[in-house]
Amino acid sequence: MKPANSILSGYGTTVFEVMSRLAIEHGSINLGQGFPDEEGPEAVRRVAADALMAGPNQYPPMLGLPELRKAVADNNRRFYGLDIDWQSEVMVTSGATEALGDALFGLIEPGDEVVLIEPLYDSYLPIIRRAGGIPKIVRIEPPDWALPRAALEAAFSEKTKLILLNSPHNPSSKVFDVNDLRFIADLVERFDAYAVCDEVYEHLTFDGRGHTPLMTLPGMRNRCVRIGSAGKTFSMTGWKVGYITACADLLMPIAKAHQFVTFTTPPNLQKGVAHGLGLDDAYFTGLAGDMQAKRDRLGDGLRAAGFKTLESGGSYFLTVDYSPLGFTDGDEAFCRHITTEAGVTAVPLSAFYQKDGPRTFVRFCFSKRDEILDEAVARLRRHFGG
Repeated sequence: MKPANSILSGYGTTVFEVMSRLAIEHGSINLGQGFPDEEGPEAVRRVAADALMAGPNQYPPMLGLPELRKAVADNNRRFYGLDIDWQSEVMVTSGATEALGDALFGLIEPGDEVVLIEPLYDSYLPIIRRAGGIPKIVRIEPPDWALPRAALEAAFSEKTKLILLNSPHNPSSKVFDVNDLRFIADLVERFDAYAVCDEVYEHLTFDGRGHTPLMTLPGMRNRCVRIGSAGKTFSMTGWKVGYITACADLLMPIAKAHQFVTFTTPPNLQKGVAHGLGLDDAYFTGLAGDMQAKRDRLGDGLRAAGFKTLESGGSYFLTVDYSPLGFTDGDEAFCRHITTEAGVTAVPLSAFYQKDGPRTFVRFCFSKRDEILDEAVARLRRHFGG
């Protein structure tokens, strides 16, 4: 039989799926995969439910319902001062991963170089390689996740088409500050490149940090593709509603990719998200505040169990160093050990690196109910004698 596509068939089962299956097998509390265990705002779900019953349930416009595109443009203005034309600069997608695929397929020509900062969300490299792009990877590392500016500058060249920037960052939870963003913006402009900005955790930043889109910096308005996620903003990851903001010239080829991938997104979900984006400021500050409290709750418990916790500036995730516990067999073995022996599941940080990743760090997800976090901590403390 003729082989399948060599790029995509070369990837194995993701670490999330492997650890989730193991968690199910052993009845473990799964703090590995990043999704909340609550159902999201009732008002948003009610609007979607009513729209489903009332209809229409046929194809909505390819770029998305006008009311959602207007809501995305309004959010850009409300939170970041960006003046966005909803008709030509906003598109709705079936999730942020589709938005990433559309952007990368729409902008990359075979042979173009793409700069990435690892540890990497797992969909980035397969899409880039399938589009014919050549990855140029720069790494940030625990415990401080500092941006290696000389290495990043060296990764850019005349062949660079774009940088794929994730902030707040999954899995490190780093929120790139304005100084880092200015440095990146200078490279993008100097090398006549673009930036695809994965900003799905934009409303989940902690300790007084604000999210700054690269698009807001001088010279970046027409070079950036900004990707958001209703799943993260409203704690409903199963809805798979994303949105892209970009200047018309960039959005046009991205929309062509979208046309041939999903074409459109369920209209009732779009109506629900449009309503959600119009919620008052208390919702958005409450979302971040509640998640910060969960981060602190889990962090306090893990430190009491003997772990060393790293700073988490945003997202759903807390990275910890387990070396104080005396376990020496590597992070994947540690994750299997605590799943089977303690009944709590994490994911190994090294899985987010291409090779030779840090070996004593694992990532926990804290976007769970308080009683689940407390039980996970209790199990770990019992196991490790904390």
